[in-house]
Amino acid sequence: MTGHQLIDHKGIQICYMDFSNLKSIQVIDEIIQNSKIYIQSQPTSSVYCLTNLENIHFNSEVNKMFTEFVKGNKEHVKSSAICGLNGLTRIMFNGLMKVTGRDLRSFNTEEDAKDFLASQK
Repeated sequence: MTGHQLIDHKGIQICYMDFSNLKSIQVIDEIIQNSKIYIQSQPTSSVYCLTNLENIHFNSEVNKMFTEFVKGNKEHVKSSAICGLNGLTRIMFNGLMKVTGRDLRSFNTEEDAKDFLASQK
């Protein structure tokens, strides 16, 4: 299911953002904005985030949206994980790490990412 939702995994609530297979910049931005409202309404260092970027359409505009999103959420996020990276999204991911100073972990599967987040409790 594409979009933003809260999921429970091993006793923690995870803010799951599914951008998989999205081609529409408008829909990508809508998910980012909805997620931003939720994340920034939470206490400092309290949110566990999982982002699925499998087969997302990526360009400079999407890169800018994600950079601003990740920077703006920094104080609210306790731990973050990403799955579904390919060549271009991996380049974006590496750039985000440098620009935002965030410690985002990349995993091959959603299950591995969820297990990592649960271990950060």
